Amino acid sequence: MAEVLTPATTSLKARWTAFQKENPKVRIRNATAELGVSEAELVATDCGDLVTRLDANWGALLQEVEALDEVMALTRNDACVHEKHGVYRDVKLINGHRMGLVVQEDIDLRIFFDYWHFGFAVATPWEGGKDGFRRSLQFFDKDGTAVHKIYLTRKSDLDAYFALVEKYRHADQTPEISVTPRDATKADTPDAELDVDGFLNGWRDLQDTHDFFPLMRKFGVGRTQALRLGEGEFTERVTLTSARHVLDQAAATETPIMVFVGSPGCIQIHTGPVKKLVEHGPWYNVLDPGFNLHLNETHITDAWVVRKPTEDGDVTSLETFNADGELIAQFFGKRKPGLPELEAWREVAAGIPRLA
Repeated sequence: MAEVLTPATTSLKARWTAFQKENPKVRIRNATAELGVSEAELVATDCGDLVTRLDANWGALLQEVEALDEVMALTRNDACVHEKHGVYRDVKLINGHRMGLVVQEDIDLRIFFDYWHFGFAVATPWEGGKDGFRRSLQFFDKDGTAVHKIYLTRKSDLDAYFALVEKYRHADQTPEISVTPRDATKADTPDAELDVDGFLNGWRDLQDTHDFFPLMRKFGVGRTQALRLGEGEFTERVTLTSARHVLDQAAATETPIMVFVGSPGCIQIHTGPVKKLVEHGPWYNVLDPGFNLHLNETHITDAWVVRKPTEDGDVTSLETFNADGELIAQFFGKRKPGLPELEAWREVAAGIPRLA
C-alpha cells in the first residue's frame, strides 16, 4: 500500500510533487483546495530550483517589464480569467506608489499594490517555450491568492527577462513562505441606518463613473447593496446568462465593448471587439488573437444592468457577482471621456433579458 502523504508526515514540496504526478491535468489554483494551502505556498516550494523569489519593489519592477517586449497579462478571480497580449508601456505609479496605472490599447490595468505581498519568477517545463520552459512573473496577496501574472510569449526577450529576474532577485530563496488570512469581509450596514435619500441624490448628481465608489464610501453603502437601493431608477436585475448574451450580441453586431475583470490587487481591461466565442463545459470563452476570456457561468448568482449619469450622458454597464457578493466581471460599451456612449452598446444592453 502506498504511503499516505500528510502535513504531519512529509513536506509540502513532497506532497505537491506527489499530487502533480497523480493529477497531471489539475491546475495549481484548483490544487490548493485539495492540499489545504495557498497557490503562493505551492509556487514557493520550487524556490532555488525553477522558481526565484523576487524583491517587493513591485512598482519599479513593473516599469521595467516593457523591456520584455510582448507578453501576456493575466488577471483572474475564481470565476473569470482575463488574458491580454501586449507591451507594458508607460507604467505610472501614483498615491505614493500604492497604486499603478497602465493605459495602453493592449495592456490596460489598474493596480493596487497594497494587495501585492509576494512575487516570483516561475519556469514551467513546456515544449512551446523558446528554451523549453514557460516563463512568467507571478504576484500574490498576503493570503497567497494570485493577483496578477505576466507570461512570456514567443515574441518576448528572454535575455531581458533573465536580467530583470536577476536584478530583483530576493536574498531569501528558501522554499517556504508564511501567508496571512485575508481580513473578513465586513457586513453591509443595515438599510435603516443609511441615508438612502442622500446616497440616491448623490447618484443622480454623478458627473463621472469614477465618482461612484467614493460616493459609496461616503454613505457607507456596500457594492451589491448600492445596486439594490438603486433598483428601478438606476439598476435592473437581469438573467444569470446575461454575460453570454452581451458577448453573443457584441460579436453578432460587431459592437466594440470593454470587459473588466479583477482580483483584489488588479483590474484588467479589454477594449475592442469580440469575435470567436466557444462554450466548453461551464466556461464561456472568448478566443480572439490578443484577447482571451474564460467565464465560469455557474459562479454567477446575481447580475445587474447599471446606469450612471455622467457629464457625457448616461453610461450603462452589466455587472455580474458571485454568491459572496464579489464582482466577477463588468461589461461596458467602448467609450472615452468626452464622448457619449455608443448607441450600438445601448441596444445590446437594452436587449439583455430582465428578471421580473
